[in-house]
Amino acid sequence: MAADEEILKELIAMERAMKTVPTPGETSARVAPLAKELSVLLADSFSLYHEAHGFHWNVKGPDFAQYHDLFAEIYSDLYSSVDDLAENILKLGYDAPFHLSRFVSMRTIDETDPEDTPASMAMELLKGINQLIASLKSAFITADSLDEQGIADFIAGRIDSTQKWAWQLRASLGLQKPNRF
Repeated sequence: MAADEEILKELIAMERAMKTVPTPGETSARVAPLAKELSVLLADSFSLYHEAHGFHWNVKGPDFAQYHDLFAEIYSDLYSSVDDLAENILKLGYDAPFHLSRFVSMRTIDETDPEDTPASMAMELLKGINQLIASLKSAFITADSLDEQGIADFIAGRIDSTQKWAWQLRASLGLQKPNRF
């Protein structure tokens, strides 16, 4: 008899615990703001990928090799992030956007048409990367507030990588000011 009572108590405890777990529809509604931010990040990352790749193709001048390589590293990193961004949207119960027209309508980083110099290309890419960093930080706050720690961790990694590109672009443009303790 004691074993039956223990089993019954365990079943009651499991039922109570399950009532506190949101259903898939409740989860989707709760995380909708994060899914939206990730979708915009996907659109912005894809747009910046294309811009950096275009700059890589079209860079000219005495600093060609330096910028050609830097732009390649940046576009490769951006491209490597798009699949993970899309999968994080899917984990939240939403479809990831994939049509180019949808990316264009969702992006917050505008296309640019810089002068035909490596420095102007780098400056335009730096502006877009700085915007991406701000959006990543906002999405991190949202993910953390929703206790979506796996997604917050992914975003933290993207912030770190993207800040590296901002630093390297600033340094290549001579904009990195030394700070000393």
